[in-house]
Amino acid sequence: MTLNNYAQQYRQNHLEGTVMEASPHRLVALLLAGACERIRLAEACMARGDLARKGKAIGEVCAIIGHLNGSLDHEAGGEIAGSLSSLYDYVIRRLTEANLNNDESALHESLVLLGEIEAAWNAIPVEQQQRPAAMGASA
Repeated sequence: MTLNNYAQQYRQNHLEGTVMEASPHRLVALLLAGACERIRLAEACMARGDLARKGKAIGEVCAIIGHLNGSLDHEAGGEIAGSLSSLYDYVIRRLTEANLNNDESALHESLVLLGEIEAAWNAIPVEQQQRPAAMGASA
């Protein structure tokens, strides 16, 4: 096994451990961070002309957003959950446009919107993180 393989295995094991030990609130935070990271990757791939990797990264973002949207608790979250679902749908549309048209502005807009959601999610006080939330998976 090469040094690179060991490093990759360590990263995978670390990620699995992080996910397995994470609270529902932390899992949503990890998903949001991962989505933003993949949009940045898509932007970089678009800039260097790697359209296949750009498309893969955008597909991964859409899958993450789909999971986040599917985890919304509309009963507990009411109007907030509904608004967030609409925003997730809009971001997926913009990401699709970015992928089909190599539209940098659509990627940037998606990153800004998800970044705002991520910042708001991470600003939730620790004492409120254990309650079921409108934005994330119900505990």
